[in-house]
Amino acid sequence: MKEINIDVAVIGSGIAGLEASLDVADAGYKVALIEKSPSIGGRMISLSKVFPTLDCASCITTPKMAAVSHHPFINMMTYTEVREIKKNDDGFDLYAIKKPRYINEGECISCKKCEEVCPVYIEDDFEHELSPKKAISIPFTNAVPQLPVLDMNKCIRCGACARICPKDCIDYLQKAEEIHIKAHSVIISTGYDITPMNAKKEYNAISIPNVISPLQMERLLAPHGPYGKVIRPSDGKIPESIAYVQCAGSRDKSIGVPYCSRVCCMYAIKQAMLLSGSLPLADITIYYMDIRTFGKGYEEFYSEARAMGINFVKAKVARITADEKGSPVLRIEHQEEASKPKEIKHDLVVLSQGMIPAVRDFLGLYLEINEYGFVSSRDKTLNPSQTNIDGVFVCGVARGPKDIPDTIADAGSAAVSAVNYIKSIKGKSL
Repeated sequence: MKEINIDVAVIGSGIAGLEASLDVADAGYKVALIEKSPSIGGRMISLSKVFPTLDCASCITTPKMAAVSHHPFINMMTYTEVREIKKNDDGFDLYAIKKPRYINEGECISCKKCEEVCPVYIEDDFEHELSPKKAISIPFTNAVPQLPVLDMNKCIRCGACARICPKDCIDYLQKAEEIHIKAHSVIISTGYDITPMNAKKEYNAISIPNVISPLQMERLLAPHGPYGKVIRPSDGKIPESIAYVQCAGSRDKSIGVPYCSRVCCMYAIKQAMLLSGSLPLADITIYYMDIRTFGKGYEEFYSEARAMGINFVKAKVARITADEKGSPVLRIEHQEEASKPKEIKHDLVVLSQGMIPAVRDFLGLYLEINEYGFVSSRDKTLNPSQTNIDGVFVCGVARGPKDIPDTIADAGSAAVSAVNYIKSIKGKSL
C-alpha cells in the first residue's frame, strides 16, 4: 500500500477545495487534494458565466486548477476516492482507492489519438448526457490533468487505442491502487448535488425531453458546450419560448428539501439574461413564488433583467405535460390575482433545482450533520468551519447552500483554521 504523509487532506476539488488547498499550501504546509472524478474543478468548471458580473466561469476556475497542479506543496490526487477516515493520536489516517484509468499516466502525452480512433460512443456525463463521447477520452477540454480515462464497462476490446498510442501506454489490465494518507488535519469540501429531476412527479421531467435541468442549460449556454448554441434536446429546434420553474427542487417538504437553496433565483435570472442575448427574439418567462436576491449587486441584477424584458410571473406551476410535438405545457396558478388555473405552452422548460449535500456518509468520521444532511459547525458565529471533531474543518456547500463568493470566503476560513490548528498541535504560535 502506498503511503503519503502530509499536513492537510482536502476532500473535494470544486472551487472551495481549490481555494482551501492553495491557501494552505501558500502558507507553507503540504496538502493532498483528493478528488473522486478524473479532473479537478468541480461544478464551477462546467458553468457558462457567474452572477452578477457575468464573468466567464472557466476563466476564473481554470487558473486556479493550473495553480493547484503546479504548486510544489500540493499533491493532486484525481480519480481517487476516500473509503475510510480514522482519527489517531497524531491526526488522521485516510484510506483511499485510486481507480484505474487503464493508461500509464507517466507516459501519456495527451495526444488524443486513442480518442480519435475509438469506435465506441457513450453518454458524456460532463455534458449531462446532451452529447456523446468516446469510451476512452479526456473528460473535457480544459480538464486537469489532461489524461484520458477508458470506460472498461463500455470498451469492446478492439485494441484500436492500444495500436495507435505512440507511447504504448494503454494498459487493459491496470488495477486499482490502495493509498494510505496520513494527515494532521482534514478539510471537507465535498460540494453538492442538485435535487433529482423526478423529485416532483407532477412535472414529468423524466418523460419530457424538453424539460431540462439548470446544469444542462449551463452547458447549452457555454461557448464550449455540446452544440455551440441553445437548441431543444428532442428535435434540435431553436426555442422561441423558454420558461423557468422556480422552487422546483427546494422549499418543499414533500420531497425532503424544505429549505431555500439560496442560488436558484439568481442562476435562473443569469441564464435568462444570457438567453436573451443569444436568442433575442425568444420569450423568456420565470415562474416564481418569491425572488430572493440577497447578495451584493443581486437586486440590481434582478432589476436589470426586468428592464431587459424578461417576464417574471408570480405563480405556482401545478404540473407539466407535453403536447403532440413534445412541447411542455405548464398548468399555472397565479398568486397575485384571482383567476382560474391556466395552461401555457413553451418550447423549453428549465426546472430550477435546489442544492443537496453530495456526501452524507463520512466513512467512519463521526461528524455531526444537520437535519438536511449538511455538516454542522461547532460555532457558527466565531468559527463556522470548525466541526465537532478537532482538526476537521468544512467549507463550501458541504456546510450548506451558498453562492460562489460565499464559498470562496468559506474556503479561506477553513484554510486559516486548519493552519492555526496545525500550529497549535506543533506547539507554534501565530
